[in-house]
Amino acid sequence: QVQLQESGGASVQAGDSLRLSCAASTRTFSTYGMGWFRQAPGKEREFVAAHSRSGSSTIYADSVKGRFTISRDDAKNTVALQMNSLKAEDTAVYYCAARRRYYDDLTASAEQYVYWGQGTRVTVSS
Repeated sequence: QVQLQESGGASVQAGDSLRLSCAASTRTFSTYGMGWFRQAPGKEREFVAAHSRSGSSTIYADSVKGRFTISRDDAKNTVALQMNSLKAEDTAVYYCAARRRYYDDLTASAEQYVYWGQGTRVTVSS
């Protein structure tokens, strides 16, 4: 069982930057592929970004490509989401997710992730 805890959510202005962090309670963090998802009010949960279990492979939703960056620190068991040039449409609850992997593959499918955090709220005012 892996527990994930997000932090860093806040209320900001459009154009601001924000960094979300997710801490994982596992000693084998390096074997997990990690992802960030978000859910805006009245909408379904959607994929934001994913990082492979090792190396530097990443994928992003088109809506955040060029503005958001996912990174991981296996020594600290954390994954971060750096969000720049925030827009009002980025307003959502952001969730961290994890899945145990033996390969450095990536997926944007929420159904492929086993462990989820409780979420952290990001509000962007225009």
